[in-house]
Amino acid sequence: MSEALRNWAGNLKFSTEAVHVPQSMEQLQDLVRGSTNLRSFGARHSFNAIADCSGDLVSTEKLDRVMELDRQNQQVRVSAATRYGDLAKYLFANGFALHNLASLPHISVAGACATATHGSGDRNGNLATAVSGLELVTATGAVVQLSRELEGECFDGAVVSMGGLGVVTAVTLDLLQTFEVAQFVFENLPVANLCDHFDEIMSCACSVSLFTDWQSDDIKQVWVKRRVADYIAPDYEFYGAKPAKQDLHPIAGISADNCTTQMGIPGSWHERLPHFRMEFTPSSGEELQTEYFVPRNKAVAALLAVGHLGKELAPFILTSEIRSVAGDNLWMSPCYQQDSIGIHFTWKPNWTKVKELLPKIEEYLAPFDARPHWGKLFTMKPRCLQSLYARLPDFRGLLEQYDPTGKFRNDFIDTYISAE
Repeated sequence: MSEALRNWAGNLKFSTEAVHVPQSMEQLQDLVRGSTNLRSFGARHSFNAIADCSGDLVSTEKLDRVMELDRQNQQVRVSAATRYGDLAKYLFANGFALHNLASLPHISVAGACATATHGSGDRNGNLATAVSGLELVTATGAVVQLSRELEGECFDGAVVSMGGLGVVTAVTLDLLQTFEVAQFVFENLPVANLCDHFDEIMSCACSVSLFTDWQSDDIKQVWVKRRVADYIAPDYEFYGAKPAKQDLHPIAGISADNCTTQMGIPGSWHERLPHFRMEFTPSSGEELQTEYFVPRNKAVAALLAVGHLGKELAPFILTSEIRSVAGDNLWMSPCYQQDSIGIHFTWKPNWTKVKELLPKIEEYLAPFDARPHWGKLFTMKPRCLQSLYARLPDFRGLLEQYDPTGKFRNDFIDTYISAE
């Protein structure tokens, strides 16, 4: 295969036309052995150059599909390129569930976990926290099996790897028993009420998302996803917000047809936890994305700080989503050992203007030790970013161990991880 690739949003053109789609594990191993610089990519949903390189790009989508359910241990082993939406349907049909899903079910399992992509919920860690095993092809072409049980603490360093350890070919995930969720949407939550009741609001359900455009004293929409087993009768007022009268899209002016069912109608976890349905284009399609994570106990102050930029954001923002993510022990996770609030920005596709805004947002968030999402757009200085990760030296050690010649490194890894 030889063609220029772009990412999902179209804002990034990959630096090489040497794109490979091996048909077997043996072909992949030969490709890795013979390459001096190689990166793997999944659904191409990253907005920066984290998956880019000047050498060989490889997709694992044509390898033999694996979907092995271990009922006794409540685990599933799947191919790296498996999309969450496809996996979720399989698990639902077999009576199981994942602990959470991201807004989009279109993303690949390996790519989402390698970048610490997340859903929402006070008690829900990011998607990578469900990983209990990894299979990867290392720089020598060897196939290596890693597990939480055998690798111990070092496994916590290998899960959010940003593709730096090798080509992940399979992932083992911990499961739950299936459950149902009812999704409620409320409109116009006063910011003052949010500040006064932030913890109560964010912890009122298994998943809560706030949507704002930073242009008023109201949060435009609140999406509340409640497990049916913990069902509470629909609220007719939610801290000053009113129930939506119809299904809504997070971005004003876009039809809700591609969104998951709302109005409190119960449904399976996999049809309610994402915001968008698998069969439709997610979000707005042509957009840019940025996200920063701040410690939970600093969230209200951080949100108020960003609010000062409201007028400057107005011409370029589509929507902004605020979610909670439980802390974890994954070395390179933005939520490492701290419960966090993600402040996400969905931008109009104008990188020139967005690039001018990001340093201002980062300046306002700097007092709150904000960590950027690895797969989204940011302008933070490498030294500043590195200072936020206590286990970065240990992760560098893993990179040296698994990839001593730097075969899987690229400008992104060299700039933000390897450079001292």
